[in-house]
Amino acid sequence: MAPQFQFFPSRPQLATALRSACWKSVVVLAGSGLMLGSAAPPVAENAYCGKGNVPQFGDKDGPAELPKTCYYTGMDGTPSPGKQIRVSAKADLASALDGAKCGDTLLLPAGASFGVRELPAKNCDEQHYITVRTDTPDSKLPAEGKRISPAWAGVASLPGRPPYAQPDGGAGKLMPTLVVSQPDGARLGDHIRFIGIEWTSDPAANIGRLLNLEGSDHVILDRNWIHPAAGAEVGKGVSLMEGARVIAAINSYISGFNCVARSGKCTDASAVGGGHGNKPAGTFKIVNNFLEGSGENILFGGSGATINPTDIEIRRNHLYKPIVWREGEPGYTTAPSGDPYIAKNHFELKNAQRVLFEANLLENSWGGFTQAGFSIGLSPRNQANHCPKCQVTDITIRYVRIRTVGGVIAISNGLSKAGGASAGGGRYSIHDVIADNVHQEDFKGKGVFTTMLSNSPPLRDVWFDHITAFVPGPILTLKAIDHKIDNFRMTNSVFAAGSQRPPLTSAGGGPQNCAVRAHKGGPDAVLQACFSNYKFEKNLIITDEGAWPSGTIVVSDKTAGIRDLKDGVSRDPRLCREKGPNCAKASPGAGAAGGGGDIGADVDAVEAAISGVE
Repeated sequence: MAPQFQFFPSRPQLATALRSACWKSVVVLAGSGLMLGSAAPPVAENAYCGKGNVPQFGDKDGPAELPKTCYYTGMDGTPSPGKQIRVSAKADLASALDGAKCGDTLLLPAGASFGVRELPAKNCDEQHYITVRTDTPDSKLPAEGKRISPAWAGVASLPGRPPYAQPDGGAGKLMPTLVVSQPDGARLGDHIRFIGIEWTSDPAANIGRLLNLEGSDHVILDRNWIHPAAGAEVGKGVSLMEGARVIAAINSYISGFNCVARSGKCTDASAVGGGHGNKPAGTFKIVNNFLEGSGENILFGGSGATINPTDIEIRRNHLYKPIVWREGEPGYTTAPSGDPYIAKNHFELKNAQRVLFEANLLENSWGGFTQAGFSIGLSPRNQANHCPKCQVTDITIRYVRIRTVGGVIAISNGLSKAGGASAGGGRYSIHDVIADNVHQEDFKGKGVFTTMLSNSPPLRDVWFDHITAFVPGPILTLKAIDHKIDNFRMTNSVFAAGSQRPPLTSAGGGPQNCAVRAHKGGPDAVLQACFSNYKFEKNLIITDEGAWPSGTIVVSDKTAGIRDLKDGVSRDPRLCREKGPNCAKASPGAGAAGGGGDIGADVDAVEAAISGVE
């Protein structure tokens, strides 16, 4: 029987039962002054989902409910037991699929191209998936559960992207190509798995989205490369909207989605996203992918809807923006029009419920296009007053690494530009997050760890625990008028803050803002003025500012006994337990957390969680 998980609110983490299993290890490195402990989350594709789509997330992480439904994507639980049908390179794919029976496998010749508009629904079941795949044998593909790359389509590297896996013998044309020419994207059917497929757009067509899963049911995109044609502006990669149900994007490489400033046709490019429409949508699985979008790499919400997408699992993905898309960088590349790409953030939720965002690596985000380069945005929005039911609730963000950004997390319960309120946001559990190499003006950002704006409905139930973040700006900027933010926690965390602004300060709004009235009294006064029923304890703050709550460890030494910390960057931000190699002195945060552990993120757990993601 698969392990069950239980979470406890003093520090949201894996259960004692899990800690006693094989994932638990504690190692002391002799002479290093470092204590290494790990309680890493599991990394397997179906770690939280048993056969038959049995959820194993557990109940809650702190104040946040975890997903209640899941999608088991192992091939042993989504079989195609029927015939194998070889499809001619000159055949019509939709006709071939129409002639197939539930459970059959269609083999497409590697290197061949097929036009695709709409694949027919077959009304199959979970024991009779149709598989559409390359005819390249399994022995020459990445194994099940391993990520594919453009090298399997003959592209050995992409400019400005990290190196990626290669087939044995080097890059080669091992995938067929499905070419989308329909403006609103290729529509897919039900109970269908795609393996080893390259998807791209017709360069002569005006494509808004590539894959349109409106109304699709039980679809698995497994080891696919999904990208626009070279130089094409396509705003959406995998679109999960209007009744999309039980969808998985796994082990894939989704790249090149962009919107262009001034001369472009869109403003929000995302690799994966949805949350629009009037039909129930949810049970989405986004696991072990490279995801690239100029706007938001992942976005849910931002348009009219009368539903909330629910039960979303986002794990072990590399969310990346090529730094060569940023003006002023060496190798900077514009769109073909000569205009820059519109960059916003990595992960934004405007309409979503019960989301697990775990073990992801987020790199490169900058501002200048209506946003300030934050990596993560939690902002329920009644877009154009067409989504009063939009909400962002029960969000768990854990075991995550963020680097090279203009800000870390933006949280906002605000009105739309038309003045309409959403259904609200809250019940956020954010823990074991590491953030460094955070920028300010050079990235057109604020250099802030978290901005919190509470308007209508009031924000509540936001917990930060075991965070390690080094920022050049404030730790927290706040705006709340006429009410306090209830049930806020910031505990067991390490922060380095800049000196140009107070570490806890106002995010604007004039004298009615709680933080404006209080910031001259220091951080303790701001906390009392802006929060009710709050906890701010067992934190290590690297700053010259005073007046913190009792129990806060405040140090002016810029290293604070943290291994490898220099100028706001630390590839190894463990706390030193004693003086030794790479440890000039012991950190006052070592052993000072609740339960006797170290303050800050569990670095071992984060590193284990994202191992192999990059």
